[in-house]
Amino acid sequence: MTMVGTLTRADLAEALHREVGLSRADSAKIVEQILHDMCQALSTGENVKISGFGTFVLRDKGERVGRNPKTGVEVPIAPRRVLTFRASQMMRERIAAAR
Repeated sequence: MTMVGTLTRADLAEALHREVGLSRADSAKIVEQILHDMCQALSTGENVKISGFGTFVLRDKGERVGRNPKTGVEVPIAPRRVLTFRASQMMRERIAAAR
């Protein structure tokens, strides 16, 4: 698998500018607002679902015991909240077809 690159905020704003015809400044503001709203929702414990793309889900992981791989010493790992992404079926099919 080859690395093609990374899609950035600027790339999203540029695509919005090209496809919709908004000014570059307005396109950048819209991208920033969408990302801000997603972050705000996630920080308050809401999941974010984008139809046809996927779902960002917050999960609470409990405390567990881990092990230092070098020394073998057991170390407690504190409980924490993690963000996971689950791609939609449509996205999985597109990714599989792109191989």
